[in-house]
Amino acid sequence: MDTISQLQSMGLTLPTPAYLAGMFLFSLLGMVAWMAGKRAKKATTKWLGVALMFYSYVASETWVLYLVGVGLCAAAVWTWRTQD
Repeated sequence: MDTISQLQSMGLTLPTPAYLAGMFLFSLLGMVAWMAGKRAKKATTKWLGVALMFYSYVASETWVLYLVGVGLCAAAVWTWRTQD
């Protein structure tokens, strides 16, 4: 029995390339939002950046990863533009 079959028999699956690309993309955008929020002293934007960097570890499906990622990105951009 090969390793992938053993993992699948235990209920574990490897992430798809789309999931890995989403993790990388949203983590990178989160780092940008965190640095921009920290530099401009915008706490909400900074914490949305932290959420973008780490939420992908709890998202179980690819569509959830992208849906939440787009929502968090939109919230970060909105708070960046509307805060003083």
